[in-house]
Amino acid sequence: MHYGYIGLGNLGAACAGCLVKDGFKVTVYDLNAKLAEPLVAMGAVLANSAEELAGSVDHVITCLPSPAVSERVLRNILPHMKAGTSWVEMSTLGRDEVLKLAAVAAESGVRMMELPVTGGVHLAYQGKITMLAGGDKDLYDLHYKAMQAMGDRIFHMGPLGSSCIIKVITNMLAFIHLKATSEALMLAKRGGLDLGQAWHAIAASSGNSFVHETEGALILNGSYDIAFNIDLALKDLGFALG
Repeated sequence: MHYGYIGLGNLGAACAGCLVKDGFKVTVYDLNAKLAEPLVAMGAVLANSAEELAGSVDHVITCLPSPAVSERVLRNILPHMKAGTSWVEMSTLGRDEVLKLAAVAAESGVRMMELPVTGGVHLAYQGKITMLAGGDKDLYDLHYKAMQAMGDRIFHMGPLGSSCIIKVITNMLAFIHLKATSEALMLAKRGGLDLGQAWHAIAASSGNSFVHETEGALILNGSYDIAFNIDLALKDLGFALG
C-alpha cells in the first residue's frame, strides 16, 4: 500500500518515518522541503507539491497545525485524488471541524478516518505512540497495519468525531499534569531537596504520572524541550472548551 504523508513537523516526521521503516511505500511533502530530507534518506519519495502527492498514492495522511491549514490542504488535493483513495487526518481538530472536513471530502467521493495520537513525540519516533481512530470500521481495518507501524496501542473510538473528543480530553489532562509536576519540583527546590532524588521519590509515589516521568525528566536535564508549543496547547484547550 502506497501512502502519501503531508506535514512533516515533529509528529508527522516521526510517524512517516515509522511507516518507511516498516516497509511501506511512502511519498512525503512539506512546505519546508528540508524537513523531508531525513525521510528521503530512509527511502521515502519527495513530491514537488501536495497535489502531485495526492495523485500518485493510494491513501493520503495529513498531520497539520490547525483546522484552517487542514481545510486548505484538503481542498487543494481533492481534485487530484484517485478514485478509492481515502484520507487519514492525524491533526488535532475539534469535532465540528472533523465533521465539516469529512463532508467536504465526501463531496468528492473521498472517505475520511480521523487518527489523532497521544503520548508525545519521543514515543512517536519509537513507533509506540497511542492511536485514536474514528470512522467506519472497514477503514479502520484497511489502515490497521499502518497504524501498527506507527503506534503500539490502537483504539477505535467510534464514528467520526469520537477520536477528537478523547484527544482533547487527554491533552487537557496532560497539561494539568505538566503544571502539577512543575509546581511539585519547584516546591522541592525551594525546600532545599536534591531535585533528582525528589523526582525519583515522586515517580515511586501515588502522585506519579506519565507526564512526570517524561516531561519532568526534561525539566531536570535542563532542556525543557517537550516538542510542543504553547500555541498548540491553547488551540487544543479551545477545542476542549467548545
